[in-house]
Amino acid sequence: MNNGLWNSVKDNVTFVVVSVSVAVALFAVAYLVEKLTKKKNGDEERILSTRKIAMIGVFAAIAMVLHIFDFPVPFAPPFYKLDFSEIPALIGAFAFGPVAGVMIEFCKILLKLLVKGTSTAFVGDLANFVIGCSFILPASIIYMVKKSKKSALVASVTGTLIMTVFGTMFNAIYLLPAFSALYGMPLEAIVEMGTKINASINSVTTLVMFAVAPLNLLKGVSVSLVTMLVYKKLSPILKAGMAGQKRKATEEQKA
Repeated sequence: MNNGLWNSVKDNVTFVVVSVSVAVALFAVAYLVEKLTKKKNGDEERILSTRKIAMIGVFAAIAMVLHIFDFPVPFAPPFYKLDFSEIPALIGAFAFGPVAGVMIEFCKILLKLLVKGTSTAFVGDLANFVIGCSFILPASIIYMVKKSKKSALVASVTGTLIMTVFGTMFNAIYLLPAFSALYGMPLEAIVEMGTKINASINSVTTLVMFAVAPLNLLKGVSVSLVTMLVYKKLSPILKAGMAGQKRKATEEQKA
């Protein structure tokens, strides 16, 4: 009994440490890349201005609402669900940079936990954050280097492919074993849930190949398509606000 309790505590502590480390690492990568890019382009704008922080809050709230309204897909076990919370995250990242994108993802998860809690021992929440960032981060970096319609398309496609590959591997190597340990459910039982839906699923590898990969691909394509359709209309509004803030900052410096 004592050994079982100790192992449970150890697994939970390890998971929390990994989750926090991943969040810090993603933010650090986003900050470093954005800082270097701004320096190279001679852009003196602060990475996190007051208006950016306010807009991050707005986009995170919208993302949280979209995240809550997730739904199962017919080709995956019920604990894998599709949501479109990356739409505001990608729009925010295109408009305000990679750091804003990562922060929108992080704040979205915090808000969701406060409103709805967790039903997957926090594994699903970590998965949504990390895999979401694996899409948002490379896409926003590519778009930040060169802002054009073609660049946005290349960024979205690249982000989708990276998310699909990374999400598949991350589930197989870490998330599914972590879910099994924290939930006390054998991996074989998890795989069996997939087998009932698709007879070709008979192992962790086939589970992520036939369930996780298609889910991430579907999500990436859907989010990219919606973002490409609406970002052009929203961009002038977002940029107008940022331009006004830059003028104000310049006037204050001169004064």
